[in-house]
Amino acid sequence: MISLSTLDYALIILFFSITLAIGIYVSKKSGKNSSEFFLSGRTMPWWLLGVSMVATTFSTDTPNLVTDIVRTNGVSGNWVWWAFLLTGLLTVFVYAKLWRKSNVKTDLEFYKLRYGGKPAEFLRKFRAVYLGVIFNVITMSAVTLAAIKIGGIMLGLEPWQTVISAGLITVVFSALGGFKGVVYTDFILFFVAMAGAIGAAYYLINIPEVGGLDALLANENVANKLSILPDFSDKNAIITLLIIPLAVQWWSSWYPGAEPGGGGYIAQRMLAAKDENHAIGATFFFNIMHYALRPWPWILVALASLVVFPDLASIQEAFPSISDDKLGHDLAYSAMLTKLPSGLLGLVLASLIAAYMSTISTQLNWGSSYLVFDFYKQQINPNASEKKLVAVGRISTVILMVLSAALALLLQNAMQIFDLLLVFGAGTGLIFILRWFWWRINSWSEITAMFASGIISILLKLTPLGETLFGAENGIFESYLQYPFVVLVTTVIWLIATFMTQPESQEVLQSFYKKTQPGGPGWSKVVNKATINNITIKENTESWSVPSGILAMLLGCVLIYSCMFATGYWIYGEYKSAIITISLAIISGFLLIKTWKKVKANIL
Repeated sequence: MISLSTLDYALIILFFSITLAIGIYVSKKSGKNSSEFFLSGRTMPWWLLGVSMVATTFSTDTPNLVTDIVRTNGVSGNWVWWAFLLTGLLTVFVYAKLWRKSNVKTDLEFYKLRYGGKPAEFLRKFRAVYLGVIFNVITMSAVTLAAIKIGGIMLGLEPWQTVISAGLITVVFSALGGFKGVVYTDFILFFVAMAGAIGAAYYLINIPEVGGLDALLANENVANKLSILPDFSDKNAIITLLIIPLAVQWWSSWYPGAEPGGGGYIAQRMLAAKDENHAIGATFFFNIMHYALRPWPWILVALASLVVFPDLASIQEAFPSISDDKLGHDLAYSAMLTKLPSGLLGLVLASLIAAYMSTISTQLNWGSSYLVFDFYKQQINPNASEKKLVAVGRISTVILMVLSAALALLLQNAMQIFDLLLVFGAGTGLIFILRWFWWRINSWSEITAMFASGIISILLKLTPLGETLFGAENGIFESYLQYPFVVLVTTVIWLIATFMTQPESQEVLQSFYKKTQPGGPGWSKVVNKATINNITIKENTESWSVPSGILAMLLGCVLIYSCMFATGYWIYGEYKSAIITISLAIISGFLLIKTWKKVKANIL
């Protein structure tokens, strides 16, 4: 437990005051109608939305998760989430313009546009609850769990005290300010959070126990954790940390903030953009910041923690008040922060509060939008007034906060939740990619995939079947094959369901194509049939933009991964490798600009 100085308290109180002031200031306009409350009237510029996306994923549980990964599997262990860059850039260069053209209020309203009949109604209603409540509550509980650990380690707070103090201001601000309040405060939260993360990393690697950057990198507890790529001589590491994430995971799994084809709060921000170009600019800026630059301050603190707290026993010895059910490697990040001096400590605590509020407020607003537009208005009160919709949005915001806080009190560590969400979404991602470009996918494809993935995951996680098939010691198959197994079985099941059920009607398919103009050979049958019937659904004869978009995605991946590697090599003092990767980044950036001009021409 640490003692906060007057300066620390002043910084935290100032931050809270600014945040609440913004929420109150925009509350009147946000409460005008549901479009303002959830999308801010679709007038947002790319830079504000991009910063908001970065701030939202800058959560209290993210540095804890990164710390857990680094301490367990080294820096290279982060490929389990770095692989999602491919998903992010596919959204940037292929799907962002399609989402903005769809003009829906939530990504679940897409079902009304793409599918038809009662299966589509069921899918929209079910996923509103499944994602807006169940998945959303699990995600928020992970964030709140991190806040509990920070409060316990740094301030000696009981879990319930942290939940009440951290959640109360956030839920009040979120219910008042709506989406506009979230985005405006995200702009401030981003800079506060970045300043806190960088300041903490710089100070902590220079404390006497660590001895500076050179001593840190040479420490025996750290030296074997530094590699950005997994050890190629370790088959298990190379498969689990690199091959599966890059070959399978990025396109096959639905994960909050990295949904294949876009979705969730990323889609919400694209839908709030001024136009297609602003939606693309926002998502590209987000991916650069999220992957290339932001992880390194957390990684440095995680590496330093291996010197100060080399194992769980040392953490428990230093903080005996922490209960066994909350003890884990993710605690090391909070443990390191207790060594910060006055002033910087207040800034870092404010940055962690900022990270918490940014993520929770976004999740609350996004989840509430599902419950309002895709459940309440569709299933309970189709004739609800705008005032009523805003009121329901505010009530559901409070309920979601209470549910997530209650679940957080039962959980143990961040990696536990990451694995759970990852496996539960396994096998569904390919549908979210193909449904824009293949007419044959229907409501039953998604319904089948969703249930198949969930049931298979439950069987493997909660029954002896998982241990029998993929047990670490006695399993029939290697444990790293569990995730590809779920993907394969789920994909086979939803493909069978697709061809065993009727396709969507030509009226629905033609209406969807006319509005979004996805193009490509997967829609040729629909376009040709419309042409035969003298119905015009194809607006232009420009070449299909997706091949150029995929090329831009690949070049963008080279650019961002090169920047990420270069940053790491500069920190490590490997200047030759840093220069090579920077050169590669410059070349790929130049080629990306040329390719982007083709993509942009097709948009305009």
